[in-house]
Amino acid sequence: MLYSEKVMDHFNNPRNVGVIEDADGVGEVGNPVCGDVMKITIKVNDADKIDDIKFQTLGCGAAIATSSIVTELARGMEIHDAAAITKRQVADELGGLPPAKMHCSVLATDGLKVAIDDYLTRHGRDPIGGDIQSENPDFDPHGDIEGEHEEACDL
Repeated sequence: MLYSEKVMDHFNNPRNVGVIEDADGVGEVGNPVCGDVMKITIKVNDADKIDDIKFQTLGCGAAIATSSIVTELARGMEIHDAAAITKRQVADELGGLPPAKMHCSVLATDGLKVAIDDYLTRHGRDPIGGDIQSENPDFDPHGDIEGEHEEACDL
């Protein structure tokens, strides 16, 4: 399985690793098929922008790289824009992911959405909602990506 230079860079030198102890929102997600587990913590300012974001991931290189790039993409974004980051944006930002690793980008975006919804509910606001795709055992992480073929998870 070949990874882009950018995936390897984010795997070998992940950005924003850790936990924000007094986080405004926490998102924890996992993939029961592959065993990857991800936690994202966020700090949000009064303008609903993500001031700080950290992650902890137990998983493969792609899971670590996608977590790292999601934190870079989301930092400084308004929460509704950050919640709209897609698995395709994550993969594209990393210079592509092997088809068998697209589920990692889904975990990263799902973790961010869960953290944002946690922040909103803690502040008495309605969550953004939407499907947390990694919780659906029938979800196909390749389903809406044209030109790529579906492969089973590379365990």
